Formats: sequence, structure tokens, C-alpha cells
Amino acid sequence: MSACLAKLDRAKVLRGLGVALGLLLAACTSTPDFKTVSLPLPPAAPRPELTAAEREHARILASYGGRFDNARLQALVESTINRLVAASEKPDLTYKVTILNSPAVNAFALPNGQLYVTRGLIALANDDAELASVLAHEMGHVIARHAAIREEQAKQAAIVAHVVSDVLSDPQAGALALAKSKLTMASFSRAQEFEADAIGVGISARAGFDPYGAARFLADMQRNADLKAGNAAKDTRSLDFISSHPSTPERVKNAIANARQFNAPGAKGERDRSAYLAAIGGIVYGDDPSEGFVRGRRFVHPKLGFTFTAPPGFSLDNTADAVLGLKDGGGAALRLDVVSVPAGQTLGAYLKSGWMENVDPASVEETTVNGFPAATAMAAGDGWSFRLYAIRYGSDVYRFIFAARERTAQTDRSFRESVTTFRRMSLKEAQEVKPLHLAIVTVAAGETQDSLARRMAVSEHRLETFRVLNGLGPKDALKPGQKVKLVVD
Repeated sequence: MSACLAKLDRAKVLRGLGVALGLLLAACTSTPDFKTVSLPLPPAAPRPELTAAEREHARILASYGGRFDNARLQALVESTINRLVAASEKPDLTYKVTILNSPAVNAFALPNGQLYVTRGLIALANDDAELASVLAHEMGHVIARHAAIREEQAKQAAIVAHVVSDVLSDPQAGALALAKSKLTMASFSRAQEFEADAIGVGISARAGFDPYGAARFLADMQRNADLKAGNAAKDTRSLDFISSHPSTPERVKNAIANARQFNAPGAKGERDRSAYLAAIGGIVYGDDPSEGFVRGRRFVHPKLGFTFTAPPGFSLDNTADAVLGLKDGGGAALRLDVVSVPAGQTLGAYLKSGWMENVDPASVEETTVNGFPAATAMAAGDGWSFRLYAIRYGSDVYRFIFAARERTAQTDRSFRESVTTFRRMSLKEAQEVKPLHLAIVTVAAGETQDSLARRMAVSEHRLETFRVLNGLGPKDALKPGQKVKLVVD
């Protein structure tokens, strides 16, 4: 989220954001034929004969963009797991790892040994030891039966365990990330997290990996969260989850203490940074283009062939349910999703049909948007004012829901102007839009962090993003021949 949020009272911003998104999401729950912009229709409800783990697996895939099919990465993860299992306290346990097609920095486990890691986490890690630390931590939860214990205590079918979660480590983006997942997440206790950290460091060390990989990656995860959330996240006490999830500085300190039991800093321990970077080079960074992706304020969906641009000051997030947007400061938000509306029903009649409460019938207006039939209306409720649009595009209807704390002529004009940017992309334009991906480059003589950061294909905070992505501090000098990650078109 924008660093402008740091100037406001963080708690008030989060409360306001939660209300805004809650209203936007609630506005759509009564539509039985709901479809999403970013994904095809969700799979049918799991059959009753499926086990709890199978149902949970299906929900995870649906919520995190499905499986990321990359043979090279899958081989890397599986070989790492095999080494860790052989060095673990319970080598008889069986694990299966799924790479999720999500840019979120996240990993978790099911009690049956099913592990999940996102491609966003793999992209943030910088060597084999850091990836091993995440996988070993998740194995630690399984070995200690933390998830099974919570499952029994809560009488739930399955528990998903966090290790690196946008929701926990990035408060501002967390509210948006919540819309991305239909899972019931449960954090482990402080004692369980520290126990899994200790088990994980021990497994990594015995497997021959650098045991300090956990401390490095936890620190990088913290810096990544700070970059997303702005300066507000620098109050590390605010990062505790209901005061039961250990803050990152605590975990880094304990990870270092655990690592010292096996090796002194700088002692022998496999990192193999070069091989790791070679394996992750070329992978998609950020949103998957097949699901649509964000470029600054612009959302592009080459597969469906449309694009639109959010109002000035908005940050967009492409979730599994819809495209969500938040304005700097949290005073305005937007949502774009897709529904099916009978061809015989006018869009004006649809806006008045009751799918959203408190629509002003007198405000309904039939119109067109770049040649597409459309209708607009106003609604209000709970301190928010809404501008609604329904646009018939092919056989579907795209719904824009704009929300503002204070309704002004300028705000309403910015909403209307944003909708006018909704248009069909030409075939040539759609073919030319490429996703961002990671490129591994070799540092040449004379190159600096600044010069390399200028090559990053990100809209803002290029230098900070370059540093976080490569685990570098402001004073770290680059050496000729060193390999680094760049985000490129």
C-alpha cells in the first residue's frame, strides 16, 4: 500500500478499510451466478466423500490461483524436501509440496504433511538455505503435530499453518489479502511458532544447509512487509497478531540463537545462491497474466481482452474474487467483478433488482461506455457513498462499485472518468502485453544498486524493491560478477 498511509492513524485506517471492503464484498453475496474477473468460475463444492484434507486442498488451490506448473522449480523444491526429510527427527513421514500460482509471500501446511509455498515466496528467497528454512519450519509444525492439536481443540476439519503471510506481516495489504482467501486461517501460539522455528533450523543444519538462512529470510520478509505497508509497519510491536504471533524481530533473534547451536556465523553451510538464482530465473513476478494483472493504476486482462484505469491515487489488487482498489489514505475504494444478467433484463432494472441495498431508484441512468450498453446509479449506507456501474461486455456484465467516505462532485467525477477507461483491447495490444518476470543478471564493473534499480520494471520504489528482492542493505556494495535479481518486462 502507499506510504501515505503512514501519515494517518493506523488503527483508524485499518478500521475504515475493513468497513469499506466489507461493504463492497457484502454487496455481491446475494448474486447466485457470481463469476470472477481473475479466475474462471470456482469449482463445484467438494463432494461429501472427500476427506477433510482433500477439501482443504481444493479450497487452497481455488484461493491461491491454482498450481504453478514449473518443472524446474518443482524439482528444486522436491529435492530440498528430500534432503530435509532424511535429516529430520521423523524420516518416515511423507510430505508433498505444491507450488501455488500466487504472488503473495506465503507458506503453510496441513496436518497430513501437505506443504504449500507460493511462487512469490520463492521469488523473495535468495538461496537454497532460505527456501530450506521455510520448508523445514513447516515440517516442524507437522512433526510437532501443532496443526493436529489445534484441529482437535477447535474441532475443525483442517488447520492451515502460516509461516510467512501477507495477512500477518503486511497489515495494510492484509485487508485486501483477506478477500483473496476463503480459508479459515488460524495462527499458532507463540510457543508453537518458536518450537517450529527451532525444529526447522535443526533440520536445515543437519541437512547441510546454512542454518542462518531462517534469520536472513525472516528479515527479508519483514523488509518486504515494510515496503508494502509504508513506515507504519516500522513499529514492530504493531506486527504481532493478536499478541500471540511472535513479531519478526523476536523470531530473527531466536533463529540466530538456534543457528549458533550448530554453526558459528560464516561457518560452512550450503547456500548455493548461484544455482538457486539460476533455477528461479524467468519465473512470473506479480500477477499471472492469464488472470489479469496490475500495472500501476491500470488493470489489464489480455485473455478476456479488456482494460481499465483506476482513479488517481488508487492502488489495485487482483484477488481471486475481484479486482479491488484502495485510495491513498483509505477514504475511497473500488471493486470490479463479473455477473451474468439475462439478456432480456435492462441494466437499469438490474441495478434496481436488489443485489445491493439502498440503491436510489431516481439516480438510475441508462448510458453507454465506449460503445457498450451500461447503467449507473448511486447508493449509500454506513457512512459510505457508492457509485455503481453495470456494463454489458459480450455475454457477461461487469460491475464497478466505487465507494467514498465523503461524496463530492470531484470524487464522483473521478469515478465516472475511471469507468470511461473501460475498453476492449485490440488483438495486437493484447498480444504485446507481457507479464513481469525475474531476470538474473551479472553485475558489471562500475554498476551500483542505483544503476541496476533503474532497470527494474516497477512503477515506484525501484531502489527499495531491488534491495528487498536481493536481500541487500543500503551500504552493501555490489561486486563485479555477482548475480542479482531484476524485475523486467
